Amino acid sequence: MLWSLLRPVGLVPAALVLTTIAASAEGGKSAGPSEFLLVAQIVLLIAVGRGLGEIMQRIGQPSVIGELLAGILLGPSLFGWIWPEAQHAIFPKSPEQKAMIDGIAQFGILLLLLLTGMETDLKLVRKVGRAAIAISIAGILVPFACGFALGEFLPDALLPNPQQRLVASLFMGTALSISSVKIVAVVVREMNFMRRDVGQIIVATAVIDDTIGWIIIAVIFSLASQGTLDIASVAKAVLGTLAFLLVSFTIGRRLVFQLIRWANDNLVSTAPVITVILLLMGTMALITHLIGVHTVLGAFVAGILVGESPILTRQIDEQLRGLISSFFMPVFFGLAGLSADLSVLRDPGLLMLTGLLVVIASVGKFGGAFVGGTAGGLSYRESLALASGMNARGSTEVIIATIGLSIGVLSQNLFTMIVTMAIVTTMAMPPMLRAALAKLPMNREEKARLEREEFEARGFVANLERPLLAVDESVNATFASHLAGLIAGMRGLPITVLHIGKRAKEQEKERDGEEAHEAVVKKAAEMVSAHGDDAGSVDVVTRARRAELGETIADEARKGFDLLVIGVDKVAKGGDRFDGKIEDIAARFEGPLAVVAAKGRHLEQPMPDALNILVPVSGSGVSRRGAEVAVALAQAGSGSLRVIYVATTRDKGAQRGASRGLSREAGILKDTSDLAARYEVDITATLRVNRTPEAAILREIDTTDVDLVVMGVDRIQGDHLSFGGVADAVLRQSKVSVLLVSSGEARRTSAETA
Repeated sequence: MLWSLLRPVGLVPAALVLTTIAASAEGGKSAGPSEFLLVAQIVLLIAVGRGLGEIMQRIGQPSVIGELLAGILLGPSLFGWIWPEAQHAIFPKSPEQKAMIDGIAQFGILLLLLLTGMETDLKLVRKVGRAAIAISIAGILVPFACGFALGEFLPDALLPNPQQRLVASLFMGTALSISSVKIVAVVVREMNFMRRDVGQIIVATAVIDDTIGWIIIAVIFSLASQGTLDIASVAKAVLGTLAFLLVSFTIGRRLVFQLIRWANDNLVSTAPVITVILLLMGTMALITHLIGVHTVLGAFVAGILVGESPILTRQIDEQLRGLISSFFMPVFFGLAGLSADLSVLRDPGLLMLTGLLVVIASVGKFGGAFVGGTAGGLSYRESLALASGMNARGSTEVIIATIGLSIGVLSQNLFTMIVTMAIVTTMAMPPMLRAALAKLPMNREEKARLEREEFEARGFVANLERPLLAVDESVNATFASHLAGLIAGMRGLPITVLHIGKRAKEQEKERDGEEAHEAVVKKAAEMVSAHGDDAGSVDVVTRARRAELGETIADEARKGFDLLVIGVDKVAKGGDRFDGKIEDIAARFEGPLAVVAAKGRHLEQPMPDALNILVPVSGSGVSRRGAEVAVALAQAGSGSLRVIYVATTRDKGAQRGASRGLSREAGILKDTSDLAARYEVDITATLRVNRTPEAAILREIDTTDVDLVVMGVDRIQGDHLSFGGVADAVLRQSKVSVLLVSSGEARRTSAETA
């Protein structure tokens, strides 16, 4: 185990020797900046940083500590002390050479803030907002006051410009009051406390701390740029920052979402969404620079808006995160470590001041967060866990210190002291937080909430993000649009309406073609939006078919839709076959399908005020999916919900022992009742154990006032689309509307599913 940890480090001396020899040879050729040296620096920082980061993670520490230590080891603190000629050859101090890698690091700062923003969960902040805000105020004020006081008493020799002590003191206060969201979230998630009440409050408080800290840093940057305390300049920076935040979280939120969706749906080049995200980040960073505050605020806010985009797929998120983590993080934090010369701590005075800084930072943040937690209604143990988590500075502190060094607020020695403080507090946090969280009990309300969230995490409807609605000009299309609106509208899901009637070229030959298309999509958009929580809260995009149907569906399928709702004029044809149009659609879409067949009263009234729903359940996963959709429809609309148990094997109920069979069947009905109860939907349950499934369902339709049957079904693998005999019988013989919700993959078996 020890050898596996130390093996990467053993390669470092060999790499350093080879790089030094090559760097010395390269340095003798030209006195100007060298591309070879730039590549050599990057290779060393990535190799050593990622290697040490791996070791840190394996011993329970954040990987950023390893990346910082890599820079310290490669800098004057160790490598430069042992072999100064080699260190200077690889990392020369010439401004031209240094500017090359500094440019990469500066862009890395923006990407790190983008990533931090993407990890910021505003829904979580809103959920526990009151408690988190109250705790955050105390958690910021106390360490800020401590840091400000420390800045006022620092020796002049530690300040690059003693005349700007006020700016330096404000900067010290901010540096001591901020926490690292990334490291806090990693440890809380590792302990499985992310959904616990105290875990949510810890992360939400760190988010608020970070956000306030970056706003203060932006104002301090403006102060440092002016050189003096100019009230007009400060007012401009504050008002500009507030205006930027207001526009970003109103107009900007929708604009970012539209741009990401446009790139995802229309561009065919490699990684178009990542390109748009980087452009958004750069644009917002430039805007904040123009209003007189630091670019990091723009990158941070851009990350928040990108992270809130409903169609940011996991693959895109992982690609962007991988680029930042594997390249920019080790380069930036490695350079930060290179800038920190720990050899200065051999001075007893500086060593004592550094120790005092660590103590003040820890006591101030720990004490402020603990007092805030107690005042916010947390228990002693919860406040202890909160205070332990808030004390980690991590990557955020290093970024702030780097900014302070670059704008002339911090001296080189003071920068080294702050980086040391960041390393010490960050390494102390994980074991402290783990110990504090391990002893926290769980109350009844929290347990019930966690069970509900765990259930929703496994559910189908709760995890829908982006449905696609394919409709033509028929009445059935109108009814399908109504159902899609109920499903998507209540959760504010963005929905795309695809008109699959006549193609655009054919519409040009018929005067009413385009009008029919506009009427269909307009009606669908109005119905979806009408079911939203707020007017206009649901984003609807409409598209017209401009190619063959199969090609059109295949083109849409690649855009990441997780449910296709089909509403076309003809659903079934002779025999046990679906209409050719539905066959073509299903053949090109591998995800879950919802096939709608309007019948009975819905042919006259395709937008009913209420739905009386019947959902058959059998205990299978697909029948549970149908029950989820039925509950969602009942919750969104009004009417009634009736649940019927049907056996998946013919006459199974009659042949089985009554007590054993009824116990299982009652349990399945109870599970569905519990599902409905979670969403405050009343149901009526019925047992039909002595009939075939289709006969039981059709009998229930005939003897009750239901007007919609919702069935979860399996796709059966074959040469044509099939959902099994039960679904086919109900679809063809039912006198009321039917909604078939299928699984995403075809099954090889032909087992009946209800």
